[in-house]
Amino acid sequence: MGIPLKQLGVQFKIGRELNKKVRLRAKRAVDQSELPQSDQQLIQQIKECTRQRNKNNVTRTTAYYEYYRSHPEIHWAFLGHMVSRNGGWNMTDLKGELLSRLLSNTEQNDFFQFLERGNWLIFQDVYPQFLLYEESLKREMNLFHLLPFFHVSVFMEVIWNHFWLTGDRYLLAMGLIINEQSYLEERIIKNPYYQKTVLQTLEFKLQDVLRLNQILFPCYREGDREINLVGHTVQHFASLSDRIRLGKQLYTLLFDRTAILRGAVKWAAEHPHTGSRKDYWPHLFNDVKETMPGVLYRKRTVNGRLKPGTSRLFSPPLQHAWKDVDHPEAEAGDWCEDWKAITYFFHVEENIDGEIMDDYCKTLEKIELAVMAQSAIRQD
Repeated sequence: MGIPLKQLGVQFKIGRELNKKVRLRAKRAVDQSELPQSDQQLIQQIKECTRQRNKNNVTRTTAYYEYYRSHPEIHWAFLGHMVSRNGGWNMTDLKGELLSRLLSNTEQNDFFQFLERGNWLIFQDVYPQFLLYEESLKREMNLFHLLPFFHVSVFMEVIWNHFWLTGDRYLLAMGLIINEQSYLEERIIKNPYYQKTVLQTLEFKLQDVLRLNQILFPCYREGDREINLVGHTVQHFASLSDRIRLGKQLYTLLFDRTAILRGAVKWAAEHPHTGSRKDYWPHLFNDVKETMPGVLYRKRTVNGRLKPGTSRLFSPPLQHAWKDVDHPEAEAGDWCEDWKAITYFFHVEENIDGEIMDDYCKTLEKIELAVMAQSAIRQD
């Protein structure tokens, strides 16, 4: 199925506006001191609020959820909340029952720094956009001309202006998905340090083999309190187009299926994010360690259930696993160089069924087998 002509027309209109903004970017630069005092104060307030909420994965994830509850028209806020939960679980897995036995302390720290920097970068880019939209609503006037003072791409200035005029929630969500992944491309994926310490390591390649890159969305099943897991697997994390495709697919999974969205929002409301996988599967994970240190690991799970007489897997809360990080400033630069950025809108993605429970259970068992194999090698 192709893209509707009306949608193509909108996208080409955005492309023309983007081309104009890019060409005028250098000429329209304004010093912050030239702004009205009220705008200067607003910029400082937004920067300070963003800094306060950007302390760690838990504060970020919570901020996304609270924003969505206040502004449900901003779909990305809830998508970002659910994906950020996964980021937190990946961070604490590094200190949890299984991966802490597979990775050295240096490797654990390298993986954490990679995940944390990406999580931090996205928040410091997108949250000022949200707060500026909120203030625009309060003042009943478009304030998106202030986005450059937060180093937000000209791409998003065009997208927010379009949203302000049309209320097109879908296009705004797609724009944010494209922007955030493009924003990470140079700063994280192509960063020589992360290329060396994470992306080119055997451990990261093993994530593709073991499929340790599943995005899980816990949600209540319709009509009962049973928790279901839906989601998708990241196949090629280093590919920008694949990450954008994944974001679109996850958005569709949430916002094109009313039952899943309703069940996920209800689950999120009742389970504040801690970073521990106990948040969604307390029958299998616990945030305190139930085994003695140094004990040889024995397989404990079968089809997402504990084997009789075995202890739950340790999954610590974030605050006990990692200290807050004092980040250097985000790298300067606008990823958007011309109108061709809109071509990412043209890709029509097939819907995904969201079935991930069986794969996730098999993944846990694969990791257990890897832990047992490594333990056996160390004993020889």
